[in-house]
Amino acid sequence: MGEEGESCFSGGLDGTVRGWKIPDLNVDPYDNYDPGVESSVLSGHEDAVWGLAYSSSLKRLASCSADGTVRIWDPHNSSPCVSVFNKEKEHGTPTSVAFVNSDPSQVVVSFDGGETLLYDLNTEQSIMVLENQAKDGSELINRVVSHPSQPISITAHENRTIRFLDNKTGKVIHSMVAHLDAVTCLATDPKGTYLISGSHDCSVRLWMLDNRTCVQEITAHRKKHDEAIHDVAFHPSQPFIASAGADALAKIFV
Repeated sequence: MGEEGESCFSGGLDGTVRGWKIPDLNVDPYDNYDPGVESSVLSGHEDAVWGLAYSSSLKRLASCSADGTVRIWDPHNSSPCVSVFNKEKEHGTPTSVAFVNSDPSQVVVSFDGGETLLYDLNTEQSIMVLENQAKDGSELINRVVSHPSQPISITAHENRTIRFLDNKTGKVIHSMVAHLDAVTCLATDPKGTYLISGSHDCSVRLWMLDNRTCVQEITAHRKKHDEAIHDVAFHPSQPFIASAGADALAKIFV
């Protein structure tokens, strides 16, 4: 989502990032398609776009792609690409990207080899490689999110674990086996009280961020082709959570 809920962005298999105007909620869903809904096309990636993140404070969009690069965009500029990271694929292929909430000048990026890196947006250089507990470097990270107020990055792993990493020291603060199958997605609530995780074990789990204990589990979706839950989200102001599954359903929970 973009600023104030008036726009949104999508990444596609064609390598483009597209900006869209949010239509009036009273519009008839069966009306003819309005081409004016598409507000921009950001071109530069050479392969599928895996993840997007938007910073309202910086008015910047971050994208990560199967071409190995992470790009920072100014969506409202005629020359939108501001910077490119991992040009030589020295760290592998990025799987997820997030702006660091405690320091807006940084982004955190996860890679398919198990590495998590902090990048400085001003110098366009990597700051730190956060601790990786995989001995062979083959531990896939599916998602990385930033703590809403503390310098902590949280990663979701293919090996069923969730890890909490200190952005200052680069060390693992806490690691836990969180699901019965791969952890595919994470989200934190704006107040920094809760974390939700989704998994291919078909469950959504709600965690307290302060003591990292599970306080609720919801069996949300059915498996399809060995996959279950692809994404989770908190409502920015209301007590709702949402999940998107491989069963082609999106669900909202109170």
